[in-house]
Amino acid sequence: CKEIEESLLKKEIDIAVHSLKDMEANENEGLLIGAYLKRNDYRDVIISEKIKSISDLKKGVKIGSSSKRRELQLKKINNKISVINIRGNIDTRINKINENKLDGIILAAAGVKSLKLDKKISFTFNCEHILPAVGQGIIAVQCRKEDEIKNLIKRINDSATSLCAIAERKMLQTIGGDCDTAIGGLAEIENHNLKLKAQLFSDTGQESFEYELIGREADASFIGKSVGEKLLDLAGEKFKKK
Repeated sequence: CKEIEESLLKKEIDIAVHSLKDMEANENEGLLIGAYLKRNDYRDVIISEKIKSISDLKKGVKIGSSSKRRELQLKKINNKISVINIRGNIDTRINKINENKLDGIILAAAGVKSLKLDKKISFTFNCEHILPAVGQGIIAVQCRKEDEIKNLIKRINDSATSLCAIAERKMLQTIGGDCDTAIGGLAEIENHNLKLKAQLFSDTGQESFEYELIGREADASFIGKSVGEKLLDLAGEKFKKK
């Protein structure tokens, strides 16, 4: 994200397209997210020949992941699961199942589906088990603040996704988190009400703190801030803001 933003600031490009969950919570002062595209599937999935249900996540199962959030959430399901750190693009990670003798890997559904690899998904988590990363499944379109192109970009903005993104990112900003913080957060809108559910892990990863708040969709930023403050209150000294 930083390299692409630098290209924007240097005027080498006019529009940047990001996966929102990879962006910093606090945006660069000279840049603007001009649009949020309609959210794709926000859930996490398992790619595996062996794991077909939650009950298959047994003692000794080895799962590949690069996310601390996912690792801790998996261990809440079963603390006997082994989580092996793997990196690379989706194809590289899929290949590592055999290379690293893993039982499976955990990924974002949106990325897998965008590459039309749906058939490789063996199991999809519901949000009761694995709460997604802030902004997961959302594409953000970014430009320079002073450029007129922002008026063109806003025409492709999805208003519901935008409100959810604002709430989730405000929550992340409030706790002082970033894309590496072990936190899950998901906002959803129904009947003009916005519900934000969040889960923050302690620095040790031994404890988690959950909170959910519902309010008017127009108050998306306030809801995000309120949830962030409540999480900090619940965690106390067990979570240190960066």
